[in-house]
Amino acid sequence: MARLTVDGAVLRHDDLGPGDGTPVVLVHGHPFNRSLWAPQAGALTAAGFRVLVPDLRGYGESEVAEGKVLLSRFADDVLALLDHAGVERAVLGGVSMGGQIAMEFHRRHPRRTSALVLSDTSAPAETPEGKEHRARLADRLLAEGMAGYADEVIDKMLAAYNVTALPRVAADVLAMMRATDPRGAAAALRGRAERPDYRESLAAARVPALVVVGADDVYTPVAEAEAIARLIPDATLAVIEGAGHLPGAEQPARFNAVLLDFLRSRVSP
Repeated sequence: MARLTVDGAVLRHDDLGPGDGTPVVLVHGHPFNRSLWAPQAGALTAAGFRVLVPDLRGYGESEVAEGKVLLSRFADDVLALLDHAGVERAVLGGVSMGGQIAMEFHRRHPRRTSALVLSDTSAPAETPEGKEHRARLADRLLAEGMAGYADEVIDKMLAAYNVTALPRVAADVLAMMRATDPRGAAAALRGRAERPDYRESLAAARVPALVVVGADDVYTPVAEAEAIARLIPDATLAVIEGAGHLPGAEQPARFNAVLLDFLRSRVSP
């Protein structure tokens, strides 16, 4: 684990694999941490890729952020990580909120983006109803903590059948959610509510993209992934059977096979 101070906050990350390997950044979603990507980090480094896996500010072992953290702040934290690591261009991958951070990074820093991997995410700006929901949820997490929320959403983060079929995965996901500092989670929720619409920048993308979605994702269904794939000129869509919102955790072998095939065939070393 390494550390980097950005805009007054100490951020933790892993820099794995060969230093001369094609760099891939994997960004976790809410309310998780970098360990969510452990199955992918292992597979990619074994295949010779360099993998940078950050804990977002307010999550995991990075310092807590309070108030409101915009997706642009998260994206610029990733830029600072690339600069720190001496990486000029990288594949930007993310799941859920992490996918939106990858889209924001591409929107702000297209020349630093060599490809996109967008898992179980959504491109349009937040709706008025969604903004109200995120504000209420932020208030609730600050008042009550993470445990009750984690118990309520576990059967949406994973496909409901996987909560019992994959008890170890469910336990790990629950542990990540419960361990998240509610101040960081609330700050990200408030910032995410103000996200822009990424459809225009995706339609103008000049890099290849892999769009992945769990077949039984209830938060961002297959139709949303299909819409993103239609927008991006050079996109590949993969639907992962037997998975919900976190296919990389629920079906790591299937997810990794799709990811490695994309990277080997579409991303120049």
